[in-house]
Amino acid sequence: MDAVFQMIGLSSQTVLGLLVAVAMFGCLLSVVLPLLSGHEMKSRMKSVALERDQVRARERARMANERDGGRVTLRKQADRSFAAKVVEALDLRKALLDEATTTKLRIAGFRTHRALTLFLFCRAILPLVFGLFVAFYVFGLGMMADRAFFVRFFICILAAYAGFYAPLIFVSNASKKRAQSITRAWPDALDLLLICVESGNAIEAAFRRVADEIGLQSVPLAEEMVLVCAELSYLPDRKQAYENLIARTGLESVRSVCTALIQAERYGTPLGVALRTLSQESRDQRMTAAEGKAAALPPKLTVPMMVFFLPVLFAVIIGPAIIKVMPMM
Repeated sequence: MDAVFQMIGLSSQTVLGLLVAVAMFGCLLSVVLPLLSGHEMKSRMKSVALERDQVRARERARMANERDGGRVTLRKQADRSFAAKVVEALDLRKALLDEATTTKLRIAGFRTHRALTLFLFCRAILPLVFGLFVAFYVFGLGMMADRAFFVRFFICILAAYAGFYAPLIFVSNASKKRAQSITRAWPDALDLLLICVESGNAIEAAFRRVADEIGLQSVPLAEEMVLVCAELSYLPDRKQAYENLIARTGLESVRSVCTALIQAERYGTPLGVALRTLSQESRDQRMTAAEGKAAALPPKLTVPMMVFFLPVLFAVIIGPAIIKVMPMM
C-alpha cells in the first residue's frame, strides 16, 4: 500500500490526514445541518407571522374605513431600496409583469411586495451582468480568439438571454419543490385535520393545530395553514380564504378539499366523511406516484449499467483468460 501511495506522490501520513479531515467534516456537517434546518423553519414561520399581521391590519383598516364613511385608508409603506427605484424608473411592472408570472411567484412562496420587486430587478439586471461577464472572457481575455466576431458576439447574446430567463427558471424550480413538499405531506395533514374536526375543534383551531404538527414534515404546508387560519379569522368572506389557499398552492388535491370545506360552510354538511374520503384519495395518489417512479427506474438504469457496469463485469470475467492466452500467442 505504501508503494501505491509513493507511485501517486502521496505518503501514508498525508492520506491518513485527508481521511481524518473528511471524517471530521462529515461529523460537523451532520451536527450543523439540523441546526440550520431548524433556523430556516423559525425564520420562515416568522415571515408568515408578519404576513398574518399584515392581513389583520388590512382588515382592521377596511372595517374602520367602512365605519367612518371612507375617510380612513391603509397606507402602504413605500419601498425606497435601490431595486425598487430601478423598477419604478424603468416601469418594469408594466413591461415584465403579467398574471401568469404573479401566479408562479405566489405558488413558489414569494408573496410579498419586496419579493416581486427583487424578481423584476433581477430580470432587468442579470442579462447585463451575464452578457458583460461572458464578453469579458471572450473579448477581454481572448477566449475563442480563433472564432469569428459574429460567433463570439452571438455567445454574448445567448448569455444575456440566459440571464433574462434565469429568474423564471429559479421561480419554476422553487414552485416545483414547494408543490412536491406540500403534496407529500398533504394526506397526513388531512388525517390530522380529520382527527381535530371529529374531536370537536373548530376549523380555525384545527388548521392551527395541524400547522403546528405538520411543520416538521413540510414547512411550506405549515405556512399555508397558518395563513388560512389567519384569513378565516379576519376576512369577511370565509370562502375567500379557501380560494386564496387554492391560488397559493395550485394543486388539485388542495382544490378538492377546499371545495368540500366551502360546501360545508355554505350548506352545513358534515366534514368527517368528506375529509376521510379525500384523505384516502390523496394517499392513493401519492402511492400511485411512488409506484410510477419505481416502474420508471429500470429503464433509467439500463444505460448506466451498460456503460459502467457491463465493461467492468466483462473485464473481470474475460481478463484472466486473456492473461493466460497472451503468453501462448
